[in-house]
Amino acid sequence: MTEGPIRPRTELIDHAPPVRLGTVDAPLRFSGPREPGGRHLIVDGVPAFELSFPCGTCAMLFRRLDAAARALAEAALHDHLDEHVPAIDDPSLRDLVSTVLPAGTYLPLLLSVEPVLVAPGGDLDYFSHEQVVHRGIDPNLGAPEDPATEYYRGSTRTTGAHETLFEFLVPMLPPSRNDRARVDAYETAFRAGGAATVLAVSVLDRTQPSDSVDAHTGLVHVVLDGHHKLEAAARLGVAVTVLAFVSVEASLADEATVTGLPGLLAR
Repeated sequence: MTEGPIRPRTELIDHAPPVRLGTVDAPLRFSGPREPGGRHLIVDGVPAFELSFPCGTCAMLFRRLDAAARALAEAALHDHLDEHVPAIDDPSLRDLVSTVLPAGTYLPLLLSVEPVLVAPGGDLDYFSHEQVVHRGIDPNLGAPEDPATEYYRGSTRTTGAHETLFEFLVPMLPPSRNDRARVDAYETAFRAGGAATVLAVSVLDRTQPSDSVDAHTGLVHVVLDGHHKLEAAARLGVAVTVLAFVSVEASLADEATVTGLPGLLAR
């Protein structure tokens, strides 16, 4: 795992206006704040991740619940993303993505991200460091929040006088379950100048403690396809292309903030 200071590692390659995508019978869905048990990302009917509670002042969170969660892209979509960096407005790509996403409105982003692999409790773990400085430790927990998974960090940037935007890439499959040979193959391809794209569904969650003027916003990309590519890029310390569909309805940030993301990321 790479250790060291977190520097901006994300560039906005392209974006498109919000678009309606997805199907009502997709394998993935977000549970609403009024559903029992809080807010979750659900895969095949089973909660896979617990997400930030929608109170506005509660801590930012993504916590793995189901270690058996799976990569969601079918072979045709995986092959499409493996060939090249896609055009963000490619109708055939959007048709393929719609088989995975729940019906809703999404902001499409095409990003170049230099990911850093992070272990819970490690030197680069947001929950053990920046979140503790921001809001302290929850007295009910007596410890920092635990994401219960390794994850990747992208850029961290100041977006206002009291606003900081953190970027996370959360693999549906833990990196420990990646096939070593496939990771090695992507490393070889990246060294030769090859391009491949990671697919993610994303939420933009904003939290501000009631006793603070400072707010943290998390751009949380849940990786649906490209787990081996992502680990290979992190191991090499190079950028990988991420095609992210940010859910307007499932984000805690308001619609104007979600649709304004390209402006923040282009700074």
